[in-house]
Amino acid sequence: MDYTRQEIMAVAAAREIRDKEVAFIGTGLPMIAAYLAKFTHAPGLTLIFESGVIGAQPRGLAIGVGDFKLVSHCQKATSLYYALSLLQGGRVDVGFLGAAEIDQYGNINSTAIGDYRRPKVRLPGSGGANDIASLAKRVIIIVAHQRRKFPERLHYLTTPGFLDGGDARQRAGLTGGGPSRVITDLAILGFEPVSKRMRLESLHPGVMLEEVREQTGFELLLPSRIPETEAPTMDQIRLLREKIDPEGEYLAPPEPAGRKAS
Repeated sequence: MDYTRQEIMAVAAAREIRDKEVAFIGTGLPMIAAYLAKFTHAPGLTLIFESGVIGAQPRGLAIGVGDFKLVSHCQKATSLYYALSLLQGGRVDVGFLGAAEIDQYGNINSTAIGDYRRPKVRLPGSGGANDIASLAKRVIIIVAHQRRKFPERLHYLTTPGFLDGGDARQRAGLTGGGPSRVITDLAILGFEPVSKRMRLESLHPGVMLEEVREQTGFELLLPSRIPETEAPTMDQIRLLREKIDPEGEYLAPPEPAGRKAS
């Protein structure tokens, strides 16, 4: 059974979630990853959505954080402000974010490309992303690995990662732990503990280091030995295709990654 790069991203993100954690998620691949974790190794996972849905139960994919599918059998349906108060109270273990741009310290731009007042592209902005990045105990970022998305310098800093590195987050008064993983369609990236610079953690099967370097606008730190990302299992692929996203809402099949599920 072949798997796609989107599917290996979803599986890699799911493996970052631990049982009995509280996860603040959105739609798209973060929802796919959270559902997969809950159906497999993390049945005690509590899912929170920005719309105020607490303890959502996987009962079909939602098209947005306010979709009524999320309300069915949830533990609590409340407000945006209540959901964000859980972040402020330090109750959220892991938050998921996307990015239009991400730099070597995990800072995110989702506001504008080009000059802020006369941008080439106006993006949706922060939403709850700044709250998640500032206050969650750790953050997982899911983004396509393209050079334009990994610039040396952001056009606009919407959401803080490790700012300019080192202890900058602590000095800025941010209580959350910051980004822990960046999961792309080429690799899994982390952050060096002292400098907080982005570091390559593993390459997806069939991906070469040179491809990652070509698609990154800054110098990645490299381990002495680069492992290969663990491939999805057949059971995980079946869950993704037959139970979680059978209609291909978020996992429309791109070019296969070139390996078979184990």
